[in-house]
Amino acid sequence: MAKKKKAVPGQIAAQNRKARHDYSIENNMETGLVLTGSEVKSLRQGTASLVDAWAGERDGELWMFNCYIPEYASARNFGHEERRPRKLLVHAREFDRLLMTIQREGATLVPLSIYFNDRGIAKVDLGIATGKRQYDKRQTEKKRDWERQKARLIRENS
Repeated sequence: MAKKKKAVPGQIAAQNRKARHDYSIENNMETGLVLTGSEVKSLRQGTASLVDAWAGERDGELWMFNCYIPEYASARNFGHEERRPRKLLVHAREFDRLLMTIQREGATLVPLSIYFNDRGIAKVDLGIATGKRQYDKRQTEKKRDWERQKARLIRENS
């Protein structure tokens, strides 16, 4: 019998880089993810995308919508839908807290990344976010540029 390959701890399968530009992330939380076998195999290849993904409540449960996990080529008969809603696993107390935050403060749940933990289980880093306006994005960019320039000047003078 062949040995199972262990996933590298913290191996990122998909990342939403645009989320930090479009939203200000107030809080992060780790959630579980219900996947089929072909979805896990496809995630391990690292071809998934979280660009337009979002999370929300449906029928009293937390779901992730519009996450693209491409079909796994070797799973011909038992494949999966690429953009199907996927259930997120959170404790009841966390779910209630998230629901209150979304309803009261108008926050959005944005999946920031999908990764494999040290046990090889797929997890989602879910961010509680509020949308940025255009001038906020410009301010963030100016601040980032200034920090880069400052670091460069310090390096040159040292």
